[in-house]
Amino acid sequence: MPVPLAQAIVTGLEAYLITGGCFAIWFASRGCGRLDPAAGRGTVGFRLLLLPGATLLWPVLVARLVRGGAAPPDERTAHRTSPSAGGIIR
Repeated sequence: MPVPLAQAIVTGLEAYLITGGCFAIWFASRGCGRLDPAAGRGTVGFRLLLLPGATLLWPVLVARLVRGGAAPPDERTAHRTSPSAGGIIR
C-alpha cells in the first residue's frame, strides 16, 4: 500500500503549493500593504522577493489577515526608552 500513500502525499503537496502560489501573487500585489503600510509602498523587486515566502507560509499570512493584522509594533530597545532619548518611544 505505499504507492497510494505516496500519491496522496504528492497530491497534497501539489495542492498546498498551488494554493500558496495563487495566494502569494495576490499577497504581493495587494495584501502585503494590509499587514505593513511600508510594504505596501514596496518596489516590484521587493514584491518579487515576497513570492517564495508567501507561497510557503500562506496559512500564517491568511491567519494574520483574518485577525486584522495591524502595523508592526514600535521597537522597544534600551536606546529608545533611555532617559537621554526622553524616555519615550518614537
